[in-house]
Amino acid sequence: MTVTTRRLADLRIDDHTVTLPLVWGDPTDARTIDVHAAVVTREGGDDLPYLVFLQGGPGFEAPPAFHAPTSPSWLDGALAHYRVVLLDQRGTGASTPFGDDNLARGAEGVAEYVTHLRADAIVADAEAVRESLGVETWSVLGQSFGGFTILHYLSTHADSLDDVYITGGLSAVGRHPDEVYALTYDKMRDASERYYRRFPGHRDAMRERLDLAASGGIVLPGGEVVSVSRLRSLGMLLGTNDGWQTLYGLLETDPRSNAFRYDLARALPFSARNPLYFLFHESSYADGHATRWSADRVEPDDFLADPTLLTGEHVRRDWFDTVPGMQPWRDAALRVADVEWPRLYDADALAASDAGGAAAVYTGDVFVPLEFSLETARLLPGITPWITSEHEHNGLRAGDVLPRLIDLARGRRMR
Repeated sequence: MTVTTRRLADLRIDDHTVTLPLVWGDPTDARTIDVHAAVVTREGGDDLPYLVFLQGGPGFEAPPAFHAPTSPSWLDGALAHYRVVLLDQRGTGASTPFGDDNLARGAEGVAEYVTHLRADAIVADAEAVRESLGVETWSVLGQSFGGFTILHYLSTHADSLDDVYITGGLSAVGRHPDEVYALTYDKMRDASERYYRRFPGHRDAMRERLDLAASGGIVLPGGEVVSVSRLRSLGMLLGTNDGWQTLYGLLETDPRSNAFRYDLARALPFSARNPLYFLFHESSYADGHATRWSADRVEPDDFLADPTLLTGEHVRRDWFDTVPGMQPWRDAALRVADVEWPRLYDADALAASDAGGAAAVYTGDVFVPLEFSLETARLLPGITPWITSEHEHNGLRAGDVLPRLIDLARGRRMR
């Protein structure tokens, strides 16, 4: 392990890098990767316990720590109680990155490689980092996919965890990904209709842009000819607290203008910056199943008939033919879709884990459906669910969510 230290005002950041197996549990496989974790400590906080943060995604690095104002927005609340470990999950950030260089492995090699980047391997990495810090237990905060990863943590290494904080819902346990994606379409239908009721003229504005896309008339600065399915994925914006404002701006801007083209390029999800996000996003819901383009297969008839119904975190197979940054990954993506993923969660182990903490579950969450979150919450009697309509899926960024969860967890312990 290597450690370097830097300072930002009253924050000390210790950068830890450990070299770990690419394939856990197979001593015959000599491949290794580096995993990076930035440990953030506020002045006077050297005796505080650790809280490790697991980012959403999959395929995104932990946010960098800044000072004045402290960023990310939830960091202030965390540093009042913890030293915070910002873990770059394998394949992201300062950990051995996954990117275009991996295309040299060929489609089969890429598909094999990414099977070792899932939540189970991330948990094994976290355990190695915890041991390198010399602590028997720590607390954990997971946003979205990070919370899914915590469920695996609780299924396999619950004894390593003190307080558990989950934001952005709870993953379905033992469900087929088709069930999850079918329900997310219902959520996107409701979100689309709510938006159009609020801004009635925007359904026609969206239809105008969809017709333009269908004729090949929207070309992004990077050369992408925007397809109808790509344009519809702007529905992702309706899953965040303020994303509707970006959608509003796009639908108020002349679709033939430079402003629209450049703003659209920034707003579209699943960019080539993070290929893991689109390459194996569906695997995050694959608790013992192959996905086989689940989002494509379960798209409802009314979505097929009415393109103004916007889609959300639904990866479309045709993007691997139409989006320049995704095209090189097409053959690998086809193989990844057929991977029979192992189980991630153990319902009996979750119930027996005696985990304590709190989870923020958002009633309007279009990415992690409320119904399955509540079903999973019943497996975790020690974790208090905070069910709220105050925030959308990215509520953690508002800054007030984590303090609320800490209060809930500590109040429960005092009873």
